Amino acid sequence: MTNITVAGTGYVGLVTGVCLAEVGHKVTCVDNIQEKIDILNQGISPIYEPELDELIVNNLKSQKMVFTTDYQSVYAESDVIFIGVGTPENEDGSANLNYVYTVARQIAESITRNCIVVVKSTVPIGTNEKVEAIIKEYLKNDVKVEVASNPEFLAQGTAVKDTLKASRIVIGVESLEAEQVLREIYKPFNQPILSMNRRSAEMVKYASNDFLALKISFINDIANLCEVVGANIEDVTKGMSYDERIGNKFLNPGIGYGGSCFPKDTKALHWLSEEEGYVLRTVKAAIEVNEKQKFKLIQKARKRFNTFKGVKVAVLGLTFKPGTDDLREAPSIPNIRLLLNEGAEVHAYDPVGIANFKKIYPTQVHYEKNIEDTLEDADLCFIFTEWKEIKEIDLNLFVKMMKTPFIYDGRNCFDLSKVRATDIKYHSIGRPDTFEKKVEVTATTY
Repeated sequence: MTNITVAGTGYVGLVTGVCLAEVGHKVTCVDNIQEKIDILNQGISPIYEPELDELIVNNLKSQKMVFTTDYQSVYAESDVIFIGVGTPENEDGSANLNYVYTVARQIAESITRNCIVVVKSTVPIGTNEKVEAIIKEYLKNDVKVEVASNPEFLAQGTAVKDTLKASRIVIGVESLEAEQVLREIYKPFNQPILSMNRRSAEMVKYASNDFLALKISFINDIANLCEVVGANIEDVTKGMSYDERIGNKFLNPGIGYGGSCFPKDTKALHWLSEEEGYVLRTVKAAIEVNEKQKFKLIQKARKRFNTFKGVKVAVLGLTFKPGTDDLREAPSIPNIRLLLNEGAEVHAYDPVGIANFKKIYPTQVHYEKNIEDTLEDADLCFIFTEWKEIKEIDLNLFVKMMKTPFIYDGRNCFDLSKVRATDIKYHSIGRPDTFEKKVEVTATTY
């Protein structure tokens, strides 16, 4: 039996380890934070992700999973080690590879048998070669080590499903032996396996994520133009979606993409291209469009509110998207920062994101337990995340609970025909407002 180890218990590492165990492998997950390991050994995931807790419990019971901080002992007996640690963004937009390189050195100093090291983390093109060089430099025993690339394509909120039922598995190898080992590991997944060299595999990940980011930024750009020329973005995207070359995915306009992937990966590839003397103009444009799109709702609200000072603001949704408690690059953060800086009284609700948001603003924001309390006596409402319970709100609740029902919806949660049947003053992205008469509202009104 192949001894499989996964370094890192974040989104990539933990989901990879759990899913490998779920298909029958014996997996050991390693992390350097004891508190995290203690929680995992209780069957509790440190991150919010549907299905993950249940799979952790099941695989602990069946003894197919082990969680530990003792990396030396585990690496020593490993045949295959997956590196699934974070690659956060540096100040200049490049990828911070310190965690990857630290694990590479730990592996080199610990392994006692021939081993394949698989880089699962999202890393710039050429990183696998650097990892291999680090391992060879610090190798303490006379063993053979090969490094392979195996990028992940999971999305937060659907990470388990994306891994167990992936559209494809990409492996980047420099030998037939490494390819055969990885094909055998992934055989139980019964998914298409695409084999290529390491640099191509690294590029597949960035090219895929950046293309989706481009698509989102493009449709947001078109949505903004729709508002100017009087078109309806929903009709436009419906007309586009019938073209099989375009499809209907990632054509939902909003206030920009967020999360741990798109912002980081677009900036990393843009940075890498410039370092190599080539400018990815399309990716650069996507980054610029997304940054401006985050404040689209604030721009709309400023047409009616001269200042936010003393204004009671309801915020529905804090996470960057539904199905996760992740706040990385969430549009809610810079918007709420702006509102607070201008003296707004912010009341916020999110089904799972409040605990993490409190780490950013422990006392400055009023956190509510439900939508009703959030809306009570509010002067306006911003919607930043399209959670199911937000999309299913009885629209009359806005009129009933709010002082003035000005709604600024960054995710186009509501059908315009239903909104028009209410007294809501509704603004969304790329669609016409639901009222014609413009009522000027200033902070002095309150």
